[in-house]
Amino acid sequence: MKYLLIAAALALSNPAAAAGNAEKGKNAFVQHGCWQCHGTVGQGGAAGKALAPKPMPFEAFSVFVRHSNGPMPPYQKAILSDADLADIHAYLLSIPLGRTTRASRS
Repeated sequence: MKYLLIAAALALSNPAAAAGNAEKGKNAFVQHGCWQCHGTVGQGGAAGKALAPKPMPFEAFSVFVRHSNGPMPPYQKAILSDADLADIHAYLLSIPLGRTTRASRS
């Protein structure tokens, strides 16, 4: 319930946050080391779940990344900016189904 309230607040307070740039997101995905656990195209790996294709909605994605209490550490704004987070989400949205399927077989 807590995360739903946070997600709703984020969506209402910053509706433009979900608009990102996929090319910048691809770079941020690499720069921030997301690929190390989630695979180069978000297909998932031994340490991280699949993120693409069809990532969770931006609001839920943002809440999870900022407030994770599982194996993945939370990424605060000082480490991962809102712009980079939106760009990473746009990158994950841009990955077609076949790309992650092929990558996971390699």
